[in-house]
Amino acid sequence: MKCAKETLLLYAVTDRTWTGRQSLYEQVEAALKGGVTCVQLREKNLEEEAFLQEARELKSLCSCYNVPLIINDNVRIAVACGADGVHVGQKDMDVRTVRRLAGEKMILGVSAHSVKEARKAVEDGADYLGVGAVFSTSTKTDAGRMAQEDLRAICGAVNVPVVAIGGISQENILELARSGVDGVALVSAIFSASDIEGMCRHLRGLAEKMVKGESSSF
Repeated sequence: MKCAKETLLLYAVTDRTWTGRQSLYEQVEAALKGGVTCVQLREKNLEEEAFLQEARELKSLCSCYNVPLIINDNVRIAVACGADGVHVGQKDMDVRTVRRLAGEKMILGVSAHSVKEARKAVEDGADYLGVGAVFSTSTKTDAGRMAQEDLRAICGAVNVPVVAIGGISQENILELARSGVDGVALVSAIFSASDIEGMCRHLRGLAEKMVKGESSSF
């Protein structure tokens, strides 16, 4: 399975910061009902066994909606749970090694912050790129905001889909129109919402406008 650009349109990245009223499973299901096109399971502090169990449950859930599940960073978990893909950052495992471990059929996403990193990632086997932070964000405190011209340069330098990430919300998503990105990855804009399903429906509409080059919500 490879990555069509439509897969990246509305890309939900999990964060259990906002669990409590709902479980992470319930939050992801609400996002799927609202129209997200891809789900990335991101767990930095969960024990391996619990991570794997959660990954298997979410893989089954995402499959019911025909939406791919991507595992952040952990290729072992991705392979073990039968995930559709794995995403790694520049400071994680070498991309060629990830590709070898994951196999040719698994989607491989790689974070990139420059044209050089983007081209190297594609050369090493990336199927799509996650690029940002495109806006200021509290989720990744070490990520400085990327200039719009740098984002456009990356999109123009590679022949794989590009998803923008970092500080994206309903208020600024249309600022990315005509940047060249194929979709947006969101964390708090989705999972901190009181009505996740409703918010995702709204964000899906905005994302569709963005990729068409529409910069106004009116």
